[in-house]
Amino acid sequence: MSAGERAATLGDLPLMPRNADGPVFAEPWQAQAFATVVELIESGRLSPAEWAETLGATLREAEGRGEFDTGSRYYQHWLTALERLAIDKALAGWQELADEKQAIEESDHHRREHQLHGDHGDHGA
Repeated sequence: MSAGERAATLGDLPLMPRNADGPVFAEPWQAQAFATVVELIESGRLSPAEWAETLGATLREAEGRGEFDTGSRYYQHWLTALERLAIDKALAGWQELADEKQAIEESDHHRREHQLHGDHGDHGA
């Protein structure tokens, strides 16, 4: 099985929000998190088995806390598993992840403000 085929099987994971064409994403960060895992698997820095084990453990922990997921929080768990593996494999540090999260949240906040106020970059005309 090629790396691309292994990564494509990610779209078949249980609970993953999807339609007939494959995974679906409600927010851009979800697609980015998905793509990051695909890239890590295709590059050989992460095996499909490692990913499945870590994601499965993350989902089981959530269920143990009474968070039975019907798919609405799936990518939050996906991101938690990705962060854990990034730390465990020394791909990133906690501070780096926290800084990136803050930058994404700020960027998303500004994007939403522009959408809500109809501001599309036309300043002071």
